Amino acid sequence: MRYARSVGLVLAVLLLAACSGGRTRPVHAAWHGRAAVPATRERFRDDLSRPQSSRYRDGSDSVPDGPPPDISKLPEPVPRVEPRSLYGNKSPYTVLGKTYRVLPTARGYDERGIASFYGNKFHGYKTSSLENYDMYAFSAASKTLPLPSYARVTNLQNGKSVIVRVNDRGPFVAGRLIDLSYAAAVKIGIWPKGTGLVEVRGIDPRKPVAELPPPPVVTARQPGIYLQVGAFSDVDNAERVASRLREANFAPVQVIEAQVNGQRVRRVRVGPLNDVESADRVSVRIEQMGLPRPQVAVD
Repeated sequence: MRYARSVGLVLAVLLLAACSGGRTRPVHAAWHGRAAVPATRERFRDDLSRPQSSRYRDGSDSVPDGPPPDISKLPEPVPRVEPRSLYGNKSPYTVLGKTYRVLPTARGYDERGIASFYGNKFHGYKTSSLENYDMYAFSAASKTLPLPSYARVTNLQNGKSVIVRVNDRGPFVAGRLIDLSYAAAVKIGIWPKGTGLVEVRGIDPRKPVAELPPPPVVTARQPGIYLQVGAFSDVDNAERVASRLREANFAPVQVIEAQVNGQRVRRVRVGPLNDVESADRVSVRIEQMGLPRPQVAVD
């Protein structure tokens, strides 16, 4: 199985951490698929000045091939007020031709979408905040949440939830909302499938853990994946795009009215789709028609 991790994530690390001036920094443990090797026995250096093709030991991502620790016994991070990282918070920033803006705070952030995860290949290497990535810590990568910040991630398909500390940028695979560490993915059941439908809710670290809002209630009705091709204030434009999609045999195609910042818009959506793989294939087909890459919505 291919575990999702975009080349764009590596580009983001290099772009956002390049201000380290190319200095190499020692990493405390190296991972070889079975156990962490203490720094006294073996040491490697993460050279941020090297190209992505030669920066990592492994050519592709993977998960441990030996017995992992009991994830259920690992403590979740306790949200606390932290200063912004000196690295990884540049805003706006551009990766693979797309520009992103970092939010001023995680408070009020509440999004649903597709989660992926990353593991072995990046274990021990620098994140965008220049911390060492630990696949056995409950952490995550986000394109827009400030570094560091905290969020509760809930698997909408089974109700399992975990608090993560966001200390990295990504994922830059189209249609993905958040990249979880291996431990976080195991905790909420994103592993071994590789992807899942989640809600990501930002946490205000000034509040005690006991006052954090509970995770959303997952009902018997499974959430669906929708691809939003556009949002139009003009009804004719919305119907024109919807007609093109129907003529190309996309089904079902919906035109849904909504209020956005007090303005009435028509959202053109395709779905629900059965799974993430189907959504990826349909997104590519829509792009090939000359339409914008659709946004993923999970309802």
